[in-house]
Amino acid sequence: MDIGRNTLREAMEEGILSPEQADRLWAYLEASASNAPGFRFTHILYYLGGLMAMGAMSLFMTLGFESFGGWGLLGIAAAYALAGLVLTENFLHQRRLPIPAGITATFVVALTPLAVYGFQVAMGWWADGRVYRDYHLYVDWRWIFMELATLAVGSIMLLRYRLPFLVMPVAATLWYMSMDLTPFLFGQADATWELRKLVSLWSGVVITLIALWIDIRTKGEKDYAFWLYIFGVTAFWGGLSLMRSDSELNKFLYFCVNLLLIFCGAALCRRVFAVYGGLGAAGYLGYLSWNVFKDSLVFPFVLTLIGLGVIWLGILWQRHEGAIALRLRRFLPEPLRGLAQRS
Repeated sequence: MDIGRNTLREAMEEGILSPEQADRLWAYLEASASNAPGFRFTHILYYLGGLMAMGAMSLFMTLGFESFGGWGLLGIAAAYALAGLVLTENFLHQRRLPIPAGITATFVVALTPLAVYGFQVAMGWWADGRVYRDYHLYVDWRWIFMELATLAVGSIMLLRYRLPFLVMPVAATLWYMSMDLTPFLFGQADATWELRKLVSLWSGVVITLIALWIDIRTKGEKDYAFWLYIFGVTAFWGGLSLMRSDSELNKFLYFCVNLLLIFCGAALCRRVFAVYGGLGAAGYLGYLSWNVFKDSLVFPFVLTLIGLGVIWLGILWQRHEGAIALRLRRFLPEPLRGLAQRS
């Protein structure tokens, strides 16, 4: 629920708040909002700067850095990580700025693969054929040690600072591992494209369930599950959508799964479910329009009526939302019931 100046003004007109109380409440809400993640220009600058710094040490690192050698890369990673830790402590404990602190702490975690890669090269444990900049571009089982170290450092930093943005590199690494473990477990020759899609689907299910478990456990605390939902649903939906099927029944079941994602997004108040569900449902309807009913005059009219029916269903839902939600929550397990209530 968004509360603005107009809301407080209306409360004053109704006699609920005095002008002094409204001013004090607005000052409190502004102070609270400044430390809560949101689409504000200041926060955009925070994240843009942080992502640029992380990208410089990962996606955008040039081949010229390989000339530093293993120990040089390890030293660069260690120096940057130390600076990141100093900034995190300063932002969090002295300046009381949790969002920049979360970004600099995440920067430290993002340096872990570079540090491990540098150590492996220095010890002569890294075979030729791959360089560090390939880590974010290619699937390779040899990245496993870098990923395990990233998970370990991310967990330690998360326990130390309790900042939700630190979950982002952990969630991304879990997604990377789901792809890199396929050739490691099944062999490079047996890791077919179909198998990779299947692994992506089921790893997405596991990551999403972990996110749901964390969501239930943390309850009214900070949103630690956000990034796990993002990467989990992305891996699941991506693997599911890339699977080939010549069966109309399977395509319809795909449509039903996407509708279920939309309802899950509404129940959990997680937009990522609704976004991917909407994309999948639109894709299926597009397939019907361009392939199954491409010469039909009736299909557009029927689809229009269905769309209007969905709008009417939304109107009915809004009118009776409280009673419907109460009845639906009775069918949920107790932990999910509490999650739905606070959502």
